[in-house]
Amino acid sequence: MSRGQTASSERPPAKAWLMGTAGWIFPGAGHLLQGHWGRALLLGGTIWICFVSGLMMGGHLFTYSGEEQGFSALLQIPPMIANLGTGLLYLVCWMLGFGFSDDPLQAARATYEYGNTFLLIAGLLNYLAMLDAFDISAGRKS
Repeated sequence: MSRGQTASSERPPAKAWLMGTAGWIFPGAGHLLQGHWGRALLLGGTIWICFVSGLMMGGHLFTYSGEEQGFSALLQIPPMIANLGTGLLYLVCWMLGFGFSDDPLQAARATYEYGNTFLLIAGLLNYLAMLDAFDISAGRKS
């Protein structure tokens, strides 16, 4: 490092961005591509299990449609960002229209809120796994 230059000013390599993006698109892929099989199975498996369990419990995936009025429209954005963290899982469900239903019978299920929570946790955990894969590839972590 040259004089006056700090560690935070170093740019991460392009490979780190690729590993982070792969980890977002397919949960566990960022670690798997780097040969960290244990982390890939633990983190990726947990994300997949949380996502599938959340859907099976009748959880609802959030999206911003713009149909809501006033402040309630803004309240849809944070959970949508959390759900979007699951990457391809969210996008496939969105393309198939699965998990986005506003069916009142689905909301009446006893496990509905648990399902929502599992889906939100899956997305947030994948953001952390994606950052972990990025840091490992950038050499900040082993």
